Amino acid sequence: MASSSTSQADANSGQQGVPLLELGRPHAELKDQIAAALGRVWESGWFVLGPEVEQLEKHIAAYCQAKHAIGCASGSDALLLSLMACEVGPGDEVILPSFTFFATASAVTRLGARPVFADIEPGTFNVDPMAVERLVTPATKAIVPVHLFGQCAQTDAICRIAQTAGAVVVEDAAQAIGAELAGRRAGSVGEIGCLSFYPTKNLGGAGDGGMLTTNRDDLADRLRLLRVHGMRPRYYHQVVGINSRLDAFQAAVLNVKLPHLDRWTAMRQANARRYTEMFVAGGLDRVLGLPLVAPQRRHVWNQYVIRVPDRRRDALRQFLGEANIGSEVYYPLGLHQQECFRHLGYAPGDLPETLRAAEEVLALPIFPELTAQQQQRVVDRIATFLGTRKGGHPLPRPKFLKYPAARKKTADGGA
Repeated sequence: MASSSTSQADANSGQQGVPLLELGRPHAELKDQIAAALGRVWESGWFVLGPEVEQLEKHIAAYCQAKHAIGCASGSDALLLSLMACEVGPGDEVILPSFTFFATASAVTRLGARPVFADIEPGTFNVDPMAVERLVTPATKAIVPVHLFGQCAQTDAICRIAQTAGAVVVEDAAQAIGAELAGRRAGSVGEIGCLSFYPTKNLGGAGDGGMLTTNRDDLADRLRLLRVHGMRPRYYHQVVGINSRLDAFQAAVLNVKLPHLDRWTAMRQANARRYTEMFVAGGLDRVLGLPLVAPQRRHVWNQYVIRVPDRRRDALRQFLGEANIGSEVYYPLGLHQQECFRHLGYAPGDLPETLRAAEEVLALPIFPELTAQQQQRVVDRIATFLGTRKGGHPLPRPKFLKYPAARKKTADGGA
């Protein structure tokens, strides 16, 4: 909540706050189409799976450059189903980044397997293939690269490591629908890709929903079986599956929104370029870490994440909040630091890049309809905090900028 003095100053200047995310505007734009689609589902009486889900599966498969797409109840379930389909279980190890959302590791643990946490690249926040390679053992059954914040991990290198190890690759593409590495879409490279349609995602529904993508016929068939309790035909169970069916209402909403996804992605990319231009113009790239677009990537910018050094991130977030500017910390702890994984025996400093990212990252508003004026307000507020404007809090030049030649690349939205 903003302080009274800040609120009064904003009112006097005519400035408004900037939300972290704004879902109302795209929904208002498509309100009539969505209402009509929901009405068709209601009239049909087919509320679970059915024609709307089949249509979405067909279109998502094509969009993700995959042969098959299989709808499920959530992105978390997509991860669980993918590992079930690959027969991950007790005694197996699954290598994944520690710097990710909890669901990536919980799916491993629920199956009785052991999560093995790998460190990340400092520039992209994605799992470091060299760290992955060092962790491979005879027990390694799967590797789960996460395409974090909308940018593909090095899946080509990771797939080579997996092939040598006899392991499968499951892509966690929950934040990265439409992202590319060397022209290949997220979810089309490994054995299985996992998508989320949680409302905050680039393609978000009106609740939970998920999708699995694969180019393998056998895995597609097994995933379709597992999502319905392993039942085929009705009331005859071949395996023990789970109940994870995509609702037709969610599919209907997503079928309306999917044709607009590339336009919204282009708007996110434009916002990312503009942010970087504004930060550089103000000299803030010398005291902040700006997002890096790695070579051969199409970055879809689910998040625009800066680094704030010297343990000042939380103070900056509070300073932004006092001006009603939204921000978020993705993520405040590496998973290896979480209480539920203490039994694995990791020390907080075992993964130094993960630890440093958790102390420095701050996500700024990046939703498609964000205006240049709103972005300038965000940048100006950060500039004030950093001391480039009167009354700020000066920070020394950070030591983590390991890519001095790459600063110009950060202005590339990845289109």
